[in-house]
Amino acid sequence: MTGERADGVLLGPADVRRLAAELGIRPTKRLGQNFVIDANTVRRIVRTAAVGTDDVVVEVGPGLGSLTLGLLAAGAHVIAVEVDPLLASALPTTVAVRLPDARLDTVAADALTVTSLPGPAPTALVANLPYNVAVPVLLHALETWPSIATALVMVQAEVADRIVAPPGSRTYGVPSVKVAWWSTAARAGAIPRAVFWPVPNVDSALVRLVRRPDETRTVGRRELYAVVDAAFAQRRKSLRGALSGWAGSAAAAESALREAGIDPAARGESLGVAEFERLAVAGRALRSAS
Repeated sequence: MTGERADGVLLGPADVRRLAAELGIRPTKRLGQNFVIDANTVRRIVRTAAVGTDDVVVEVGPGLGSLTLGLLAAGAHVIAVEVDPLLASALPTTVAVRLPDARLDTVAADALTVTSLPGPAPTALVANLPYNVAVPVLLHALETWPSIATALVMVQAEVADRIVAPPGSRTYGVPSVKVAWWSTAARAGAIPRAVFWPVPNVDSALVRLVRRPDETRTVGRRELYAVVDAAFAQRRKSLRGALSGWAGSAAAAESALREAGIDPAARGESLGVAEFERLAVAGRALRSAS
């Protein structure tokens, strides 16, 4: 987003507060509402997302439209999913005033449950995700719209750490593995607290994701999620014990682990997504044989 098209389009602090006042909006912690008020941050997000005229972007939680306008100014077609009906109804007006020729569809719905979107299939997800549901929303989007090839999401810094954590690290866990099954993920920079209104009491970060080709996966989502959830449900236990319920017994869990080439005394945080996939395949084979 460069040049004259961005001038006078993006929202600044005064614009955001004025729009909120006109709508009678008071940002709520329940909905994770912290509005971006810094135009330079919006420019940075759009530039990092690398979206353009060929992209159809799903934006979750557009709020008053700060990031929406940036994405539209870059030429993208934006499908904005907003749970707050007042914000959802006001967004088209805000956009029409500043970018009357923009391609915007607005969906008033909960991003955790929406499955149908208007317009062409989305190619990207770019969003300042509500921090209290960031990982579930991200996983739901990756599952629901297989046409999404890339994502750039702003999340709480601690959540970003969990999403991109490698096996064996302190923050590695269920979100790390499930996201890794869908995509490769990497941090794309820190976001200062001062760019939000109201100012949150947590730090934020950008995470960029690139979807894995379907042919690189050896198991389905349900199979992978089941073994991952079981492995981390009792983190202090060895996998032989933690997976006993998943496999049917500790002995069956040990058999599956050995078949997958994994030490039964290991713990879940030591396995990467490829090892979890092998384990899911081994468990499936054992169940078929029994």
